[in-house]
Amino acid sequence: MKKSEATRLNILQKAFELIYIKGYQTTSIDEIIATTQVTKGAFFYHFKNKDEMGLAIINELLKPVLNNSFIDPLTNQPDPLDAIYKMMHYLLIENKFLKPEYGCPAANFTQEMGSWNTDFNNALNELSKQWQKAMTHAIDKGKKDGTVRSDVTAKQVTTFVLSGYWGVRNLGKLGNSKSVYSAYLKELKNYLSLLK
Repeated sequence: MKKSEATRLNILQKAFELIYIKGYQTTSIDEIIATTQVTKGAFFYHFKNKDEMGLAIINELLKPVLNNSFIDPLTNQPDPLDAIYKMMHYLLIENKFLKPEYGCPAANFTQEMGSWNTDFNNALNELSKQWQKAMTHAIDKGKKDGTVRSDVTAKQVTTFVLSGYWGVRNLGKLGNSKSVYSAYLKELKNYLSLLK
């Protein structure tokens, strides 16, 4: 990796960590520069403004994480319902990066930027749709394979499960605790078992 590429990646990673903890709106370019220890000129060499950097965080950092942690676990699994539960358990309980007190990074961006910045809205909507598509496809495949009831509507299940995940992340953020995650996972397991 070239030095300029490494500098750019460092800015994105450090900025993401700050934004995840503090929020996008309250994190200033000066704080990002201080944390990354790059010059203001170096920051503006890589990004025209803060929003361009924010979009790069979504497209270059969050999308690969989405693929690795949210989509790959649903791909080619013999039991999609079990795969959904295991993925949620991992994301809520086992994942070391995602902290209850800071919520879901994509949901945070959506709440802060989605309603008034079209570029952010489009990028975040694409992330959400990729996850929805992967989960819906896994459930539909389970219907064909006989691991999911034939009368189940995959898109409805996906909407229900994803909205529950985003909601419970916000509850965890408010309570600064994983305890609410356990209740969600218990009911999710019960719900998914009804779909077999």
